[in-house]
Amino acid sequence: MRNVQLSPLWSVAGGLVGLVAVAAMTHLSPLGWSAGIAYLLESNVLLARGLRRSGLRRFGPANATTLARSTLVAIVTALVATSFTQEVPALLLAGLAAPALALDAVDGWLARRTGTVSELGARFDMEVDAFLLLVLSVAVAPELGWWVVIIGALRYVFVAAGWVWPWMNATLPHRHWRKVVTAVAGIALVAAVSGLLPLWADLTAVGIALALLLESFGRDVLWLVRARRRTTARARGWEGDGLAGRPLELGD
Repeated sequence: MRNVQLSPLWSVAGGLVGLVAVAAMTHLSPLGWSAGIAYLLESNVLLARGLRRSGLRRFGPANATTLARSTLVAIVTALVATSFTQEVPALLLAGLAAPALALDAVDGWLARRTGTVSELGARFDMEVDAFLLLVLSVAVAPELGWWVVIIGALRYVFVAAGWVWPWMNATLPHRHWRKVVTAVAGIALVAAVSGLLPLWADLTAVGIALALLLESFGRDVLWLVRARRRTTARARGWEGDGLAGRPLELGD
């Protein structure tokens, strides 16, 4: 597949068209319009900045797919914000969130298939996933309980912890399990949003999703703690050998 020329402006335009289309089916509140447009602008400003820093001028098909997912997330965000003040069709919300979640299995496959895997693409994909989980957890919280928001907040708590403790910003080893857990959480939340299952089933599914996320994040934190201890021990070993403070020479 060829790389496609894309601009964040096209995503904003597509998102606005999507918001207008959804507004034709159900009324969007002023808060809904504001939230949807704010997400479109903020996400695409950050994306444009990432493109500039990485030097990429063309998106591959994988990143184009993630961009489409991000546009769907903007519309979902508008609907969830609208639900704070008025009723929103549950099936419409679930029907937009489901493809945004399902396409997560497509963009990674496309990146590997077309040889367009990049750090920017992986980060973009992760942030879209994280925000979708946050929005969906907020959507179901009034019915299931506000503890559900922990599902969407975990990623942002982890990032905030890295601001306080810089050693938590170390690069983690790849684990496919993270993607599996994210997918399980997304499926559980979409099912809860749809209103098709009984309350006990929604609570069970979302509770399992939260447990899996806590396990996954906990495992990452433990790995970072151990990595920091190894780095500290290595540094102390160098000091004990009298190597700290001077450049290594041949034979050291």
